[in-house]
Amino acid sequence: MFEALGILMRWLHIASVATLVGGMLYGWLVLVPAAGVLGAEARKALVDKTAVLYRPLVFGAIVALLVSGAYNLVSNPGHNPRYYILLSLKLLLVAHVFAVGIVLVTKNPEHRGRLFGGAAISGLMIILISAYLRHTF
Repeated sequence: MFEALGILMRWLHIASVATLVGGMLYGWLVLVPAAGVLGAEARKALVDKTAVLYRPLVFGAIVALLVSGAYNLVSNPGHNPRYYILLSLKLLLVAHVFAVGIVLVTKNPEHRGRLFGGAAISGLMIILISAYLRHTF
């Protein structure tokens, strides 16, 4: 039973990261450049519609990551200080990605390209730190 729960939580964590970081990469590398060729009114309509469609994915991924991350932390205690230092750095980057995700789907920021880009880079750094922690500890 607990093994199945661990597998489910791991899948939920990875799927949520893929959704959130993948959406940031798509926004940065595809959506913003494509919207740049549109007129102001069409660009606003596109940005508003994509924010509405991406909103439940962002909030769902955030909730899933908080639940599965808490489960992972509680179910794997007792690491050394270096682990917790890297985990703290990872969680700061996670807070950045969460905050940018919320801003992108609830407000209409003019500098969305930079927001998408910064969150995508932070997301990729989170994945790198996670891979290192998983491999080393």
